[in-house]
Amino acid sequence: MHERERHRLILSAVQGRPVVAVPELVDLTGASEATIRRDIAALALQKRLKRVRGGAEAINSSPYGRIGGPSILATEARRRAEKRLIARAAAEMCHEGDSIIINGGTTTFQMVHFLGDRPLQVLTNSFVVAEHLVKHARCTVLLPAGAVYREQGLVLSPFEADGIAHFAAQRMFMGAQAISALGIAEGDPLIVQSEQRLMRQADELVVLADSTKFRARSSMVVAPLERVCAIVTDEDIDDAAAQMIERAGVRLVVARAAGEDDRAATA
Repeated sequence: MHERERHRLILSAVQGRPVVAVPELVDLTGASEATIRRDIAALALQKRLKRVRGGAEAINSSPYGRIGGPSILATEARRRAEKRLIARAAAEMCHEGDSIIINGGTTTFQMVHFLGDRPLQVLTNSFVVAEHLVKHARCTVLLPAGAVYREQGLVLSPFEADGIAHFAAQRMFMGAQAISALGIAEGDPLIVQSEQRLMRQADELVVLADSTKFRARSSMVVAPLERVCAIVTDEDIDDAAAQMIERAGVRLVVARAAGEDDRAATA
């Protein structure tokens, strides 16, 4: 990776955070620890960030603090092919004139590539989803009021008066940090609060989650499985997870590559 690109990623990662550790920047950029330390030193000399023990922090940290979870830059490339297939299958549920909600996340973001020719009304709390749809789609795009959390690319507010309550959607598309028999889970209370407000405005809830999310764990339940209309995942889902979804009465959609059997497994 070119030095300029590494510096861009490092500066993006430190925005709105107390501190970003060197190992995290190594994972993000693929560079060596020695290279990252040199980059931090160079950026500190340019007064573009602060050099701290074991890492770096922003010159002007966000007054809103940070939310839990990895940055969108750190997770966007993970299982990208599976996310793309899942997003394509989810986009097929959208029809001309629909009103939908797209919750922020790296899997839901992939939906934007399949919505370009469909005139939809889209409410999203994802700054990156909104930006892409405004530039490349025929959708009408709405954003709630709130602060932009750069790491996750989310617009979040702790207040009820953020405009969400004025939007009515046929369905909401969201990701998850983990899925278990207890329900759909996330790791940060502000994200949970935002998602629950969005869910109240949608008739149907569709969850986009690659198969690893059924083995993950998270501490905060956003919604029970029974609230979910459909879960879209990849074909690596194991039998135990599929049976769990079936017992909850939730439709299971298994996304497959073009040319393969695209039939949805329905519980």
